[in-house]
Amino acid sequence: MASDTEQTALTVAGVEVDLMVEAGNWPDEVELRGLVAAALGAGLAEAEAEGEGSELSLVFTDDASIRDLNAQWREKDKPTNVLSFPAFPVAPGDKLPPMLGDIVLACETVFREAELEDKPLGNHITHLVVHGLLHLLGYDHETDEEAEEMEELERRALARLAIPDPYA
Repeated sequence: MASDTEQTALTVAGVEVDLMVEAGNWPDEVELRGLVAAALGAGLAEAEAEGEGSELSLVFTDDASIRDLNAQWREKDKPTNVLSFPAFPVAPGDKLPPMLGDIVLACETVFREAELEDKPLGNHITHLVVHGLLHLLGYDHETDEEAEEMEELERRALARLAIPDPYA
């Protein structure tokens, strides 16, 4: 996909999704829409989240952009694969707010990880979208207990899509 910003909208399980390709050599829009729809649908189902009336944005960008975000918001001056920015504080099981927040993925890091871990790129993108969504839904992995709960939800969401356990 060209580096010119491309934006599209879709609705998944009642959640309005603004999908934007800001930078990077991502798969085409049709493929990304399919991956995002599957990931969000499975993630919302496993988290038992009712999304009616909520919105989120999903930005596909490059390492330089995500590095800037990571430095600004997390004080980590390096790129990462995915960042989530909740619009409102939400705890698992809460009624979802009108705006969930933003999920941002970094092209070079995502591609490199998929290659290093010998995973299909689509599976890795799907996993990271599920991971980012769970953060917006109030899940985290700061403690071992939180990590176990979040990873189990990720595994179950991905299993719905016939994607192998990313932690195996």
